Amino acid sequence: MIYIWLNIAPIFAATLAGLALGVAWARISGLRLSIGVGIAALLAQFWLVAILAGAVILAPDQAPPWTMALGSAFIIWIGFVLPVLVVTLGVGRASVRTIASAAGYWLTTMLLQAALLQAIGLVPPPAG
Repeated sequence: MIYIWLNIAPIFAATLAGLALGVAWARISGLRLSIGVGIAALLAQFWLVAILAGAVILAPDQAPPWTMALGSAFIIWIGFVLPVLVVTLGVGRASVRTIASAAGYWLTTMLLQAALLQAIGLVPPPAG
């Protein structure tokens, strides 16, 4: 987990970008967010970006760095985030439109965050 401290600036920048996108998305959707939800969102965004940063750092170098960064975000989204959203919101009987909006938000957020992490740069943890 040392990679989180080595990359705190890009992780925090991507966290704030995801949070800003979330606030904008909520306003467009007509949702009002409480301070408690905002704090929970900040912590959740930070943790998700930290995991994404680890995936980008560990991504193999068989493709260009931008492809691997954005590809890592997409793979995490389609492999973990999308199924959780579909099941959780589906059990809650959310509409297909609500599920699609949430899925779209998270895909957009994760791609934005991966792009920021790649643009700012990440430091791998020291070997061994």
